[in-house]
Amino acid sequence: MSVAFWALVGLGTLTCLFMAWALGANSNSPPFAPAIGANAISTMRAAFIIGILAALGALTQGGAISETVGQSLILDVQITALAAIAGLITAASFMIFGVYSGYPVPAAFATTGAMVGVGLSLGGAPAIDTYRELVTFWLLVPPTSGGMAYITAKLLRRDDIPDTVGVPLLAGIVGGILANIRLGVIPSPPEIDQNSVAEFVSRLVGEPTVLGIDVAVVLVTLVFGVVGFSFIRKQTIKSAEKGIKTFLLVLGGVVAFSSGGSQVGLATGPLENLFGVELGLPGIVLLTIGAVGILAGAWMGAPRLLQATSREYAQLGARRSIAALVPGFIIAQIAIALGIPTSFNNIIISGVIGGGLAAGSAGVSRRKIGVTLAFWLITLSTSIVIGFGLYQLLSTVLGIQ
Repeated sequence: MSVAFWALVGLGTLTCLFMAWALGANSNSPPFAPAIGANAISTMRAAFIIGILAALGALTQGGAISETVGQSLILDVQITALAAIAGLITAASFMIFGVYSGYPVPAAFATTGAMVGVGLSLGGAPAIDTYRELVTFWLLVPPTSGGMAYITAKLLRRDDIPDTVGVPLLAGIVGGILANIRLGVIPSPPEIDQNSVAEFVSRLVGEPTVLGIDVAVVLVTLVFGVVGFSFIRKQTIKSAEKGIKTFLLVLGGVVAFSSGGSQVGLATGPLENLFGVELGLPGIVLLTIGAVGILAGAWMGAPRLLQATSREYAQLGARRSIAALVPGFIIAQIAIALGIPTSFNNIIISGVIGGGLAAGSAGVSRRKIGVTLAFWLITLSTSIVIGFGLYQLLSTVLGIQ
């Protein structure tokens, strides 16, 4: 392999690290902001925990998203090292613009558009079926997240449902879902890359079924749910405020973990062909690079954003914050299971709006919602054009493909 090739490998790795750093600094902050706003944890401690949990999520759950971004967005061509660099530079530039302009740039839209652009520039064909799946999921996210947050907030605000019941019930639901999330560290059969705790236990006991229902999966799910319910109920019985703060911390942790798993593929996906095919390295190597970048971004960049976003969540209140984060966790895990890159900010913002409507808030600005949606569409379309043009420019100037 030539010196030029290794130079591209080095540059590609650096751009991947930078993109992951930006994701760690920006996209992983919302999960712990409510807990900081409720004075349940300090900013620096939250940033430290976010980095660890998001990095673990990236390592154990990021493979599916990374594969989709790197291999499923374009047909008939393989993404070259230079094309990956062009795509990552394009996506990262949009994120930098978002940070400095104050507009919430969706990283998933920017990265997807950039990779479609460079893929078309390589001469590839559009993956129409994949685009249809992505667009359908993206369109469903706002009403789903907002609707779930609305229902959750209504549940928590009902006078006939005390905090000792409503909050533990949500904890039980989160616990049951945790039993079924797929992780790369759990032993799995050769035909699948990841396995859940419930599926692992089911295979150990022979996958017993009743009326077509896997009994072991149901029982493990119930056990996790009961543990989650019992733990938070004990806390809320001692003190409703303490119980809510404890749940905010736990919920922030699982959402930060999910955020890492759903976001790392946006940084590592463009390099899937380079690392997996041309260099022949196992997928964990690329995910480790992404996890390191996310960890560094969370530790170095998250504290400032946490302080800013925690003030916003403090105005929301603990219950509405819970209502916004629960759908964030659920939708992020669905996206990971389906291998669909999605914007975590999109999910959280939709949840915040849903929770606000449940409280009868008149502060939900239709204009702000409209501007945000328009900016998201502009991000997706413009990133395609810029990715296409940037790769053409780099390949012409450098004389390589």
